[in-house]
Amino acid sequence: MASSYPTQTFSSDGIEIAYIDAGEGEPILLIHGFASNKEMNWVGPGWVEALVRDGRRVIALDNRGHGESEKLYDSAYYPADVMAEDAFRLLDHLALERADVMGYSMGARISAFLSLAHPDRVRSVVFGGLGLGMVKGVGGQEIIASALEAPSLDEVTTPLGRKFRQFADQTKSDRMALAACMRASSNKISEETIATLVPPALVAVGTTDDIAGSAEGLAALIPNAKVLEIPGRDHMLAVGDKVYKEGVRAFLHERP
Repeated sequence: MASSYPTQTFSSDGIEIAYIDAGEGEPILLIHGFASNKEMNWVGPGWVEALVRDGRRVIALDNRGHGESEKLYDSAYYPADVMAEDAFRLLDHLALERADVMGYSMGARISAFLSLAHPDRVRSVVFGGLGLGMVKGVGGQEIIASALEAPSLDEVTTPLGRKFRQFADQTKSDRMALAACMRASSNKISEETIATLVPPALVAVGTTDDIAGSAEGLAALIPNAKVLEIPGRDHMLAVGDKVYKEGVRAFLHERP
């Protein structure tokens, strides 16, 4: 998918990370989900355009191993707390003291680690497509990783494996880099740790999402959190939903 927003790159501790930087105003950093990329998660569904139109500066990165960022094949490079430091270094690279942050699915987990490690840099945080799975885990890592490594889709027999293999093929991803990422990036956050989250939070999950876990369950653990239900949407279809967009824009307007 060709983007109307030019891609830039920077070095995050020696790893090349691609990003886009559009619009002017209060900054928001967008962190995409597993096997997706900045174009698929944020540009195509209209997020960047909508937020720029709201008078915001919108930064969206390709996580390591994804999109136009550097591909790595050792799972040691992919724990979510390690990937969160790429986002932190991007804020430094752009000399941004604070930004709102929104992550989807794996990106929500990365956003949580970013918010916990650097609370002074995160003005507010939106966890899209991830509820209590943040704490309980979402499972299926080895099934998904093996599906990504299979020589062809025909050899993938599990519904979960087939879903992620088809998505990775659709996004023309580097499947071996994704397999390494899948084996590492789903590190859980304890209930005690997530309860120390400082920034205002919004937990936005589709009502038919069978991957994310309960939005209410996660929000109940976080001192300053709200829930946004995305009606009739599953994990894949919630991303570009109008209710999701309107709810996030309202949250950003209302947050301190």
